[in-house]
Amino acid sequence: MLSIQKSALLFSFLLWVSLVGYAQQPKPSPSPDSVGSQPAIKSFQVNSDLMGRPIPYNVIFPANYEIDKEARFPVIYMMHGLGGSHKITKLTSAKYTDKQRVIMVFLEGGTGFYTDSATKPADKWESYIIKELIPEVDKNFRTVADRRGRAVAGASMGGYGALKFGIKYPQLFSLAVSWSGAVNVTAFHDATDLPSIPFLKQTLTTVFGDGEDRATVHANDLFKLFSEYPTEKIRDLPFFYLDCGTEDELGLFKPNRDLAGIMFDRKIPHEYRQFPGGHDVFPANTFPDLYDLSTRIFAKQLAAQGSK
Repeated sequence: MLSIQKSALLFSFLLWVSLVGYAQQPKPSPSPDSVGSQPAIKSFQVNSDLMGRPIPYNVIFPANYEIDKEARFPVIYMMHGLGGSHKITKLTSAKYTDKQRVIMVFLEGGTGFYTDSATKPADKWESYIIKELIPEVDKNFRTVADRRGRAVAGASMGGYGALKFGIKYPQLFSLAVSWSGAVNVTAFHDATDLPSIPFLKQTLTTVFGDGEDRATVHANDLFKLFSEYPTEKIRDLPFFYLDCGTEDELGLFKPNRDLAGIMFDRKIPHEYRQFPGGHDVFPANTFPDLYDLSTRIFAKQLAAQGSK
């Protein structure tokens, strides 16, 4: 497993601190007459059996969703970073949603790294998204309800989640996008590797365990998943995009570059970018790049397999 210095493991705590203010920004509320004139942002929830509680999510619909009643729309699932929430629906994303005629779902992931917790049976974040949220969205909205029209994207903790979902569930996604992803989150060997910061230790050991039983770690280790993915099945994987700043202060640049190296060596379809700068979870290129990628990948998938 990839080893990292203890200082690099500070990324989760530092990211949480840096994102709290951003996560608490007010959520735009659509007016009754907004549908059909501009993208509408609406809130919903899933009464989750797996989680044993209602789990909220936000949706941005393109402006013409209520006008073109016969149209079906691709969906991009957005994963927030540590300290964020489903309420992070940037207004710039609404603009691109309308332009590209896609539905965006901002899901809730708590502090669970989009993983079924090793220690809390009611925190099944991965299973909830795969088994309950996605079917709920396809049931209630006019989606392209298969991998041809489905993508997942996220920043930092969300970037880790997006890449993990792409490699674990290739039958569900045609594109997985990570910005400054926390790709090395499972790199600690036991609790003594973690800095003695209560929030950080509690978060990581709650999700992945304290290292004594490594089943959850191994099942969610990106380096293991990408290195050991069967060669004969690589052709069925989604397209992966990942980037990171060369001065990422959370120690994520080298792990991202190393993971991209595995993809390159194994000929896994991907695009990797590195750029000057630190841990900017929503750089200026975020949404233009996302929609350029999604438009290209969705069009390729629909053309190759035929639209329904």
